[in-house]
Amino acid sequence: MQSHPGINLIMDVTNKSKVVESLEKNEVDFSLVSVLPEKLKIEAVALMQNKLFLVGNTERDFPQKVYGNRILTQLPLIYREAGSGTRRTMEDYFALHSLPLTPKMELTSNEAVKQAVLAGLGFSVMPLIGLKNELNQGQLQIIPVKGLPIISTWNLIWLQEKNFSPVAREFLAYIQLQKNAIIQSKFAWYEHY
Repeated sequence: MQSHPGINLIMDVTNKSKVVESLEKNEVDFSLVSVLPEKLKIEAVALMQNKLFLVGNTERDFPQKVYGNRILTQLPLIYREAGSGTRRTMEDYFALHSLPLTPKMELTSNEAVKQAVLAGLGFSVMPLIGLKNELNQGQLQIIPVKGLPIISTWNLIWLQEKNFSPVAREFLAYIQLQKNAIIQSKFAWYEHY
């Protein structure tokens, strides 16, 4: 946008189900997802890792170096709503490890979950990408759990037969050419976790 000030961007931050529905209805050019849709013919550019950690505020100490994954059944967990990619990734992890799903609370955005965790209402398995400031300021902590982080990949996706506008085509070319430089300049901190 800095290179092309005449371009306006419309972005909707919502759960995976709605993101994929908008893509399927051709209402958007691109979607950013960590769980690829199974029933759509899409193309994708893998952008970067999506790391999900167990996080809590700093009111409680977790002195062990690493906890077993059973700790996830002993803490009041805050979940994203059904249809969210984060929720799906958590559910897959819990199923793989035969852990019961017992949400204490469900909220409709990662920001809402983060605010609830900050307020001490519970703990959550959350994407690292939205936690930088709170971790740096000592407001949130990562609770070390064996088997975490859960790692998936952030992907920019579009319909296979998409007929791009010149602006969308230029955006895609920019991402493909500049993604590594963008990740290095904006997300180098990410690799420290």
